[in-house]
Amino acid sequence: MTEFLHSVFLDEEKCTGCTTCVRRCPTEAIRVKGGKAVIETAKCIDCGECIRVCPKKAKKAFSDKLEIINNYKYKIALPAPALYGQFDHMEDIDYILNGLKECGFDQVFEVAKSAELVTEYTREYLKNESIPRPVISSACPAVVRLISVRFPSLCQNVLPILAPVEYAAKIARDKALSEHKELKREDIGVFFISPCPAKVSYVKNPIGVKKSEIDGVISIKEMYFKLLPIMNKMKNPEPMSESGRIGISWAGSGGEASALYNSQYIAADGIENVIKVLEEIDNKTFGRLEFVELNACQGGCVGGSLNVENPYIARARLHILRRYLPVSAVATAKENRAHFGSCLWEKELKGSSVLRLDEDMGIALKKMSQIAELEKSLCGKDCAACGAPSCHAFAEDVVQGRARLEDCVFISREK
Repeated sequence: MTEFLHSVFLDEEKCTGCTTCVRRCPTEAIRVKGGKAVIETAKCIDCGECIRVCPKKAKKAFSDKLEIINNYKYKIALPAPALYGQFDHMEDIDYILNGLKECGFDQVFEVAKSAELVTEYTREYLKNESIPRPVISSACPAVVRLISVRFPSLCQNVLPILAPVEYAAKIARDKALSEHKELKREDIGVFFISPCPAKVSYVKNPIGVKKSEIDGVISIKEMYFKLLPIMNKMKNPEPMSESGRIGISWAGSGGEASALYNSQYIAADGIENVIKVLEEIDNKTFGRLEFVELNACQGGCVGGSLNVENPYIARARLHILRRYLPVSAVATAKENRAHFGSCLWEKELKGSSVLRLDEDMGIALKKMSQIAELEKSLCGKDCAACGAPSCHAFAEDVVQGRARLEDCVFISREK
């Protein structure tokens, strides 16, 4: 099995072993051992929930520093739409785009523009009556990873179209190569300005492609403080923006789905709500649905842990910004249809085996029985004092040899 490379990590010096992250992790990937949180990397989906809830700020996310762009002759910035909602009194996106060029980038390609193209292709894809319904958005890598780990039967429902950030990288690199014949492919560095750690992990573990076109990921938090003094001095920015309301709306929950002009959709945000929706889809308890948009972060990408601003304030700013934009800035659907194939996945999504008790079905069933029996003997309080999120998870850890029965404080007290 290919190793999954992560962006979320633990600062052990700050961790007090309080179990807050243990209780909130959607894949039960965290345990407390020896008084410190331990992340089981095989189960982690880099959703950033532990970063949001940790009271001691012990969970962090790795991202690249701006200086990384100096390793390339030609630098391309891919700003996420969520970046536009971080700045107060912002009425013109061109201030941000020009600011990125002054930070050292040679070209800026808006992910919002790519999102509008993906919207067009998604409309085209949904016309196919033979595809599994509902179609689940593939834009949030944390959600796609969650489906692979916890809901493998739904892999066939995931939209097999490149996420806007990957498609933007592909278009931007090809454009640079065509306009600058003197450049080689390795001379060009493509960098995403990201709102969340899941996008950082995506570059190391791409979805739908063998290798990502993105060379590095810089957090919005870092770029914000680089851009602010530059933008404050700027007076007449050069017109650069090529995105409309549809692309900007992808930054918030519901923006992707509502742009499809299809009433049979739902949009959910926040990892707990996402799990509830996926459980209902898996159990086939939903009615007729065409499309499902899911975002691991509360409020959508504006709620990512690598942002600066409160997600509700950022979303309100984007609503104001949208008033000055056209509905869409991309070419017509008929013209885009010719490029539909360039946006499709190269490889299919497969379910992960990390939650299996054993590769041998017979052994797995035996372990399942042992876990059920052991769980009956436990207190059922789900207190997390053992370092596991629940009594069921603790019973599984014991059966799998990852914990001792005496780690349960109630059993230890009885003995």
